Amino acid sequence: MRSFTIGERRARLARRNFLAKEPQGDPVPAITAAMVGLHATDPATPYLSLWARTPGFTVDDLDRELYQRRSVVKHLAMRRTLWVVRAQDLPAIQPGASDRVADNERRRLVADAQKAGVATNGDAWLDRASEAVLRYLADNGPAGAAEMRAALPELTGTYDPAPGKRYGGETPLAPRVFTVLSVRGDIVRGPNDGAWTVSRPRWANTGDWLGARPDVMPTEKARAELLGRWLRAFGPATLADAKWWFGTTLTVARRALDDIGAVEVDIDGTPGIALPDDLEAEPDVEPWCALLPGLDVTTMGWAHRDWYLGEHRAQVFDANGNAGPTAWCNGRVLGGWYQDADGRVRLQLLEDPGRDCRKTLERKASELTDWLGGTRVSPRFPSVLSKAAR
Repeated sequence: MRSFTIGERRARLARRNFLAKEPQGDPVPAITAAMVGLHATDPATPYLSLWARTPGFTVDDLDRELYQRRSVVKHLAMRRTLWVVRAQDLPAIQPGASDRVADNERRRLVADAQKAGVATNGDAWLDRASEAVLRYLADNGPAGAAEMRAALPELTGTYDPAPGKRYGGETPLAPRVFTVLSVRGDIVRGPNDGAWTVSRPRWANTGDWLGARPDVMPTEKARAELLGRWLRAFGPATLADAKWWFGTTLTVARRALDDIGAVEVDIDGTPGIALPDDLEAEPDVEPWCALLPGLDVTTMGWAHRDWYLGEHRAQVFDANGNAGPTAWCNGRVLGGWYQDADGRVRLQLLEDPGRDCRKTLERKASELTDWLGGTRVSPRFPSVLSKAAR
C-alpha cells in the first residue's frame, strides 16, 4: 500500500492548487477546471482566490471570462455551494451534483409556499412561476430580480422562514424561484449590476447566455468524473473528505470511487484513497506563502483539516465550518489577515512563522493592499480572527 507523508500532501497541495506553480494556458479557465470550481458564495472570493494564484491578475480578467467570453459561469452545485465553474464542465456538474440540490430546493420551496398559504398546490404554483420567468427572459433578455418581481404577478408571495424568531419575518419567495431555476440549469447568473464585491446578477436563459443549453452526462458517469477530478487536485484524501466535498451520501461516494478505480492508501497512519495513476512520490517544493480569502477552495477542500490547520481551526473557521481569510506558509495555515481602518492588509499570525516567511507574508500583504486600491472586503462568514479585527 502506498503511504503518503504529511509533507508530501502539503507539496501536492502547493502544486495542484497553484500556490507554488503557475497554471498553463488561460489562467481563469485553467485554474477553475483543475480545481473543479472556485467558491463564489462570497462574491469577492473567486477574485481573491485567482489573485493569490495568478501573477498580474486583475478584476477584469475574471469579469471577461464570466460576462464576455462566458467560459466560466456561477452555478449552485456541490454542498449547495455557489461556484465559479467552467461552462464546458456543466454536462458533468449538472447531473453529478446540481440535480440533487435542485430536487431538495424544489421540495422545500413547494412545502413553504403551501404552508404560507401562497398556494394550495405548491408544485403547480412553482411551475407557473418558473414558466413566467423563462418567458420573460426569452422576450426581454437578461433581467434583474427586482425587475421580474415587479413585472410578474406569478412571483408574488411571502413566507416566514423562522416564525417567532428575531431573524424571521415575511420574506419574498421569488428569490427562491430563481434559485430553483438556476440550480436545475434553466437560467444562469448573467451580467452583474454591482461591483465585484457585490452580487446583483441579471438572470439569463442558459441557452441564450451560453449559445446552447449543455447536454448532460449520465448521472453515474458524471459523479465519477467530478470525484476523479477532485481527487486529482486534492488527493490523497479520506472517504469522509470525498463524501463531504461532494455533499452526498457515503454510498454515492463509494460508488463513484469504485467507478474511477480509486485505490486505498495510507495517509500518515490514516486510511485514504487516491487515483491509481497518481501514486508517484511527490518532490519537495520551494518555500512558499499565500494569503487566501474567506471560503477559498483550498482552505475548504477537505473535511479533515488538522494536517494543514494544526491547532488553529477554531480561530480561522466559524462555528458552521466556514473559513475566514487565511495566511499560509509551506502548506500550513498560520493565521489570517484583515484590512485596517485605512484599507491596509494586516497579518494576524497565531504562531511565529520564522523571519523569511514573515517577510514574504508582509510583502504579500503590501501587494494585496495595492491591488485592492482602497476597496473594502469583509468576509461574509467571519471567523474568530476576523471578528477580533473589527
